[in-house]
Order: sequence, then structure tokens, then C-alpha cells
Amino acid sequence: MSKRHLFESSDGLVTKAIRGIIAYNPLLGLDEPNRVVFDTAFNKSNVSIISGGGSGHEPAWSGYVGENLLAASVAGDIFASPSTKQIVSAIDRVPSDKGTILVVTNYTGDCLHFGLANEKAIAKGHKCRMIICGDDVSVGRKGSLVGRRGLAGELGVLKIMGGAAGAGGSLDQVYDLGVAFSHQIASIAATLDHCHVPGRTEHATLPSDEIEIGTGPHNEPGYRKLSPVPSPEELVKQILTYCLDETDPERGFVKFKAGDEAMLLVSNFGGMSNLEMGALVDELLEQLASEWKLEPVRLSNGFLETSLNAPAFSVSIVNVTAVAENCSYSAEDIKSFFDARTNTCWESMTGSQAVRRSRKEQFVQTPPEPKKVIEEAKDLKIDPAVLDKMLRSACDQLIVAEPDLTKWDTVMGDGDCGETLKTGATSLIAALDSKKLASQGSVIAVLQELEEIVEGKMGGTLGGILGIFFVSMRTALEENIALAASEGLPKLWAKAVQTSLDNLTRYTPAKVGDRTVMDTLIPFAESLRSGVFADGVEAAIKGAELTRTLKPKLGRATYVGADSSKVLPPDPGAWGAMVAIKGLHLGI
Repeated sequence: MSKRHLFESSDGLVTKAIRGIIAYNPLLGLDEPNRVVFDTAFNKSNVSIISGGGSGHEPAWSGYVGENLLAASVAGDIFASPSTKQIVSAIDRVPSDKGTILVVTNYTGDCLHFGLANEKAIAKGHKCRMIICGDDVSVGRKGSLVGRRGLAGELGVLKIMGGAAGAGGSLDQVYDLGVAFSHQIASIAATLDHCHVPGRTEHATLPSDEIEIGTGPHNEPGYRKLSPVPSPEELVKQILTYCLDETDPERGFVKFKAGDEAMLLVSNFGGMSNLEMGALVDELLEQLASEWKLEPVRLSNGFLETSLNAPAFSVSIVNVTAVAENCSYSAEDIKSFFDARTNTCWESMTGSQAVRRSRKEQFVQTPPEPKKVIEEAKDLKIDPAVLDKMLRSACDQLIVAEPDLTKWDTVMGDGDCGETLKTGATSLIAALDSKKLASQGSVIAVLQELEEIVEGKMGGTLGGILGIFFVSMRTALEENIALAASEGLPKLWAKAVQTSLDNLTRYTPAKVGDRTVMDTLIPFAESLRSGVFADGVEAAIKGAELTRTLKPKLGRATYVGADSSKVLPPDPGAWGAMVAIKGLHLGI
């Protein structure tokens, strides 16, 4: 977890943040002294929904003000409730002919201040009600006198209520729906570390061999610390057990019957990558289906309610069928309220789910590749034993060179060059063993296999360069195969390699002196014109060695800069190409 911040002090940060957040929707207004964001286009014939709390949870709650969601939001200081005065100001900003409902998460400060504002609003003549959402199952029935803490499940309550209000629901209908929904949520959070508040020097941390489950969104301690850190699969298993095990007397808050419909909300606390969150959602869906026989009918995943920069997340599961049994709306109505479009941050995490397809239908199989046919007249054949030995030699040399290539690429690039070439080498060896690739002595068959390996297993810039190089070489050999008989095999190879390089120059501006793989390939191709393979090998070695003295001009290495006072390693791409060429020669 990073302790560094762009804004090192929290002074004025909340107001400045809100000013920036609302810029995406010109219909939003800001009562700056009270930190109230309100929808200037709010239809007063609808029930107004207002929520809020401490800052640091963005986009909650200012990011949810808009059509079919909140009429207004109120922000306190970081992790601190807004004042009663602020909340009353929000109520006054969005008066409703039908009434107002305040919705808050179950934290003492929020409950007290929103509760007092509710009473003051009623005293002023507003038809006002309040819902307190507590969905965290980690606390347990005996864990606290005040009940369950509030987590991101509240965002589901807000969205469903907002959709119902936008559809014209009465105060009683929308209120009863919100209460019923809030009672059917089971949530729990897990964190890799705690968040860091700008301006604070002291904060809790977790050691690298621990993960906390049941953490609160304000750095509150979790229910359990797990060490050693479980696998993602085991962690998800524990999370779902806490949420769904009906036999747990402490945490069996929500019960499902066969056929009940569920919604799933997965909230990023702020410090998880989208890559990992996607994998987390997949694992949740897999285990929900296989272990709990649940396939959520709606899903939201993203920055629902954050905790500054915490590398943590929460999972909320809602029994939609049970909600419908305890209010005037059907399950279909509730799903339609979830689907009701908004002009808020909600859309970025929920997408469009009204048109349903099963999860299995989303995963399609790649059609089988047509069998590649090699025209005998265009094939280049050499001694199978020599071909096999050359290829294995080149692969073995690349595998041995991998640690150095990785080290050098870590210094000057992204560190993937060595692994990329090793992957290609091990894949080619596997093809030589399992497919007897060299048994017919077909050079075209080898190049076809190399194309498959590069396209399927070798990414990055080097993979792209090699892909173009191999397919161009195969085409050049097939089109110029007659040269082997008329002018000799060396001329054919020289022609094919040069043609491949000419094709490469259409896609990359790299040339000799730019410190790239071309510093090896271009001298190699030019020297092959002599008809002696050893001349090409010698030129490739010299070209690769020369890259130690060159400043990067292309690729990632140009971004990091080079320290001219230090001796540079060779370019890993150029060196890897040289190692392969040298290996081929050693195998002859």
C-alpha cells in the first residue's frame, strides 16, 4: 500500500474533490459550504432519495446523484459523518411532493446526524423517513449492540429505491422496498492492507504474509487475520461461506430457497487493479454456481464504495426473491429498477444487463484451424537430422541465455524478452518431440509451426517482429524456391531473409544503430549475400555486441533513459536473435 499522495494534506481536499467529481454531469449542483451535491433536474413529483457519509468512499455518494438514483448527497470530512445542518440543507435542496427518504450505512455518527436531520425535517413539515443499512456479516449477531456495519450493499439499496422512485412509486412503496432490500443483503470485505489517509502519519498495516477478512471501510480491524495468505480460490470459498452458510448461528442472515434469484455486488475499495477484480468476479461466479447453485441475475463490479487507496474489496449477495416477498414489488419489478438507466457513475460498473444470456453462452469456442497444406513443389527440404539438430541447438542456447536476457530487459525495458524467447524455444522443442516436426526435413513446416508459436504464445514487440519475420520468410521461400536449383541454396536463403527484413521495415522504423533486434538481423541478412552462413553469423555477433554502445531510440527503453556514465548491457532482443542464429550454426 502506498503512503504517497498527490495532495499531501487533507485540508480543503474534500470540497476540491467534489468540485471535480461533479464535472461529468452539468445537471449537478453543489452547495459548497454544506458539501451537498443535488440534481437540479430532480422531478419533485417523485420521492427524493438522499444519502451520504464520510468522504474517502468516492464515488459514494456524490457520484450517484442523478436520474433514477439519488436526488442529493451529503459529504462529511474523510471518514467522518456530515453534520445535521448539512443534511437538512440537502433535504431542503430537493423537496418532494411525495416525501424524502434518508438512507445511510450503519455507523454511529451517520445514524445520529441523519436521524436528527430526519426529525428536524419532519418538524419543518417535510414527509421524511430514514433507513439504516447494515449488511456486514462479519460482525455476527453477538458481535455488536448496534448491529451489522454498512458496506457497499447499501449501493444496491440506493439503486433499487432510485429506480422505484423514478418509476413513480409512492413514499410507502419505495420505503418498504428499501427496508426489504436492506434486510436481504449479506456482505463481507477482505483486505491485503489498510488504506492511508492523506496528511496522517500513523496508520495500521498488515504484514505481507497476512490477509484480513471482515475489514471495515474506515480501517476498522477485520474479523479474522489469515496467515499464511490463502489462495484466491480458498479466500473466495471462505467469503461465500460467511455470506451464505445458513447453519451459521452468527452469520446466517440471508437464506435462499431453490429457485431464488440473487444479485451480486463486488466493490473495489480503491487499491485493487481492474485485472484482479475481473478475475475475482469470475471466481465468485464459478463458485456461486458450483457450490451454492446460484447464478446472479444482476451484477455490479467496480468502485462502488471505496476506502481511499485500500487494496481490498467487498462482496455483497442479495436475495431478490425474498425482497419481493416482503414488499409490494415483484422480482421482475426489482430487476427493472436495477436496470433503469442513470446519468451517474453507476453505469460504468453495471453496464447493460436487461437482455439476459446464460454465462455459458458468453464463452465461445475458437473454430478449428484448417489443416495447413504444404505444396511439395514449393517446399524446401533439407536433411531431417541436420534440421532437427540445428533447431534444438538454437532452442537450447536461448533457454540458457534466458536469465541474462531477462536481467538486461529489466534494466532497459519491461523484463519480458527472456521469458518470451524461452517460451518460443520450449514450444518448438515440444513440437520437435511430439509432432516429429523435423522428420520430413521440411523447412516450410518448421516456419508454419514457428508462426503458430509466435502468434499464440509470444506477445510483446519482439513477438510481433518475429511473427512478421517468419511468415514473410515462409512466403519468400515458397515464391523463390526455383532459386535453389538455378543459383543454389545460399542464394535462396539470402533472398528470403532480405525479403523478410524488407517486409519488416513496413511496420517498424528500426534500423542499424537504433539498439533493437534489427541491429542483429540487418547485418546478418546483408552478410548472407556472400553465400556463406558463417559470414552472417559473424555479422550478427558483431551487431549484437555493438548495441552495448548504443543509446535506445525505439521501444520502452527510450522512456526510462540511459545513464551514459554506466556501461549498458546489450539490447536483449538483438542478443536473443544472435544467440538463436549462432545456435543454428552450431547445430550444422
